[in-house]
Amino acid sequence: MNREVDLTNCDREPIHIPGSIQPFGFLIALLSDFSICIASENVQQYLGIECADLLQRPVAGVLSETAVKTIRGRVDYLTGPDAVERVFGVQLQADGPLFDLAIHFSGAYLIIEAEPSVIETDVNSGELVRLMLGRVRKTRTLTELAQESARQLRILTGFDRVMVYRFHPDGSGEVIAEAASSGLESFLGLHYPASDIPKQARLLYQRNWLRIIADVNETPATLLSSASHSAGLLDLSMSVLRSVSPIHIEYLRNMGVGASMSVSILRDGKLWGLFACHHYSARHLSFERRTAAELFGQMVSWIVEGREREDDVAYEAKAHRIQERLMETAATHAHSKRAVIDFIPDYRRMIACDGVAVWSEGEVTLNGETPTEKEVRDLVDFINRTSPGRIFATSEIAKVYAAGESYRDRAAGFLAIPISRMPRDCLIFFRREILRSVNWAGDPNKPYLEGPNGPRLTPRKSFELWQQVVRGQSKPWSSADLHIAEGLRITLLEVILQLADLAARERQGAQERQELMIAELNHRVRNILSLVRGLVAQGKDSATGIEEFTSVLGGRIQALARAHDQITNLNWAPVALKALVESEAGAYLGSRADRIQMDGPDVALDPKAFATLALVVHEMMTNSAKYGALADSVGQVQIVWKVDQGSGLVIDWKEKGGPPVQPPSRRGFGTTIIERSIPFDLKGDAEIRFDLLGVQARFVIPANFVEMMPTLANAPGRIEMKEEAAPRLSDTALIVEDNLIIAMSAEVILLELGARHVDTVASVTEALKSIERARPNFALLDLNLGSESSIPVGNKLFELGVPFIFATGYGERAPIPEELGSVPVIQKPYTREVVENALGRLIKLPST
Repeated sequence: MNREVDLTNCDREPIHIPGSIQPFGFLIALLSDFSICIASENVQQYLGIECADLLQRPVAGVLSETAVKTIRGRVDYLTGPDAVERVFGVQLQADGPLFDLAIHFSGAYLIIEAEPSVIETDVNSGELVRLMLGRVRKTRTLTELAQESARQLRILTGFDRVMVYRFHPDGSGEVIAEAASSGLESFLGLHYPASDIPKQARLLYQRNWLRIIADVNETPATLLSSASHSAGLLDLSMSVLRSVSPIHIEYLRNMGVGASMSVSILRDGKLWGLFACHHYSARHLSFERRTAAELFGQMVSWIVEGREREDDVAYEAKAHRIQERLMETAATHAHSKRAVIDFIPDYRRMIACDGVAVWSEGEVTLNGETPTEKEVRDLVDFINRTSPGRIFATSEIAKVYAAGESYRDRAAGFLAIPISRMPRDCLIFFRREILRSVNWAGDPNKPYLEGPNGPRLTPRKSFELWQQVVRGQSKPWSSADLHIAEGLRITLLEVILQLADLAARERQGAQERQELMIAELNHRVRNILSLVRGLVAQGKDSATGIEEFTSVLGGRIQALARAHDQITNLNWAPVALKALVESEAGAYLGSRADRIQMDGPDVALDPKAFATLALVVHEMMTNSAKYGALADSVGQVQIVWKVDQGSGLVIDWKEKGGPPVQPPSRRGFGTTIIERSIPFDLKGDAEIRFDLLGVQARFVIPANFVEMMPTLANAPGRIEMKEEAAPRLSDTALIVEDNLIIAMSAEVILLELGARHVDTVASVTEALKSIERARPNFALLDLNLGSESSIPVGNKLFELGVPFIFATGYGERAPIPEELGSVPVIQKPYTREVVENALGRLIKLPST
């Protein structure tokens, strides 16, 4: 930035003015060897040496040795491109007056600016600022803070008017506080267009905390240089004496201002506003008093930043809490689109808005005050063309998207958040139009005319109150809104990617299950073929003729078929034991079926156990009908079963009243099925005795193949069972889950079900350590933990008698050891109802 660039229209080329400074001080520029190469023409006024003569002298011939040593010492403190060092009360020449110095680098030059010291015994910069800030800190609102700050700065500087001028996002400014002498017209509440302080000037305000124009009518002092240098190329951006553009001088004269000073108010290094000080005659402040004003401006900037940041932090903290709950819940969704649109009310609580639109997978979902579905589709096309993959926000839609003019009353501003990898899906917040009356200091749209400075722009002359009703604008989106939007974008992308990964794993799991099912089907077909082949071979060996062989073989195959039909009719769910006995009795005994007496609780058998027991019961029925109690007209069979807590299901078969029993002379295939099927296939027990008065048999089915069925109250011949209420949790619960989101959801469920504390771990090692530290009262185990299984944890809990439930993404028929076969298995993702139902089916495991 070369010299003062102060424009009234940023679209024009910068106005370059000859290097010059305000005449209340002088300037010299030194090279690294401390030779003087540039100086202001007014050095003679202050040092008594003509400028041309000064440029020929070494610095030691101009400044005293003490002054040069002081300046050299301060150079070491200059760090950073915009650093300026101040030294007060320096005697530049022996027996000469005292000067206040400002020292800074400008490219290769060391700039020394000096102005006569003004001794003010009542000015102590640090103490003054301390007292001023003590009053400012007592304010509560931003308006009170600005008003008190303006009053304190006016007391310090003595200017006729001190204003706090705040910039709006569109570049315009507003006077939000004012302290002025009595009799002056108030500027409070007036707005000024962005062109009054153009972009280049704002950049200088960000670099220079303070700028003073002591007298708008004084003539600047030009800069002269030695033959090998050019004063016109010297960058005076950080100069405290830098002169003013004629355009800005004309602007101040049009306002009737004789002197002005500005002190910047920054937030996060950006221009938030200004202290604008006006005096209606010439006014110069001492360097020390200006330093106090600059320090005060810096401290006020930090107070403003702190207070606004507190509001932003509270706003963002609320949004973050909602965002955490959203992420936890969204992870349980099975579909990414639903995971986005189901939480629209939460989005509206995170970012203040009047409506929300979600564009996901080619569909629009609207909530609140928004454009129509077609208008949103067109807007999404525009966003994806102009700002793909980035957050896009505007408070005046018509300025960036002409078609938005037609619905600015519903959606004058929007904030768009991309929520997919491709620029396709997005979440859009809308804010409606806010009609407001703005008081301008003159017509902001009035064209600029050619002025006294030649064929170029001239600042406006009219500052009369000019009112305008602003339309088509919404409440601006704040930096906090944008921070929240960025956090929400990352959260939604994580959720969607997580769901996509989960879907991919589920697809892979489904493929693996399909392959496993095909392999299982092949295995079952081979087993059935082998079984039929065995039935044929054994039946042939034991039959005495073709007719008997056909009858025996057909009966056994029919028994298997009936059992299979009963299983498949219930979709491979457990089948009632009584149904098996009744089916076999009806098939083989016909009218003699009433000679079979049954007694026992309502129990159901696992499909595998049901098929095995079907063959055993068929052989027992066949033998009884041929040779035993059912062979004549008076014999009976009594079948009694009970559930033994330690052994499982015990079935007793007793025959009586039939012909005398003769033990078989040889052990045929039927006897082999009776004696060996249950021990071999189910790891149970089977025993048959051929007593003279009737055949006696006992069969024991392990508990993991048995399930109790609801019993009808007062049903004859049945043992009533009291149905217990679903148990509630208490004390400590353990969750073993390697997915954090699912674990967090499970914690909430277990706490809702009564657990007082939930310990969550992600591996078998951590789980065993947790159990060793404190035995839980209940556990929920993810069966598949990536590269390991939670079966060892289940075994440990089984040993300790701690009830637990398995959870899996691979279905109810997960590969669980037989000793844990009675443990309920639930499928993820699960809900409270699923867990509660499993608790209702949970049978407390015995302690060992």
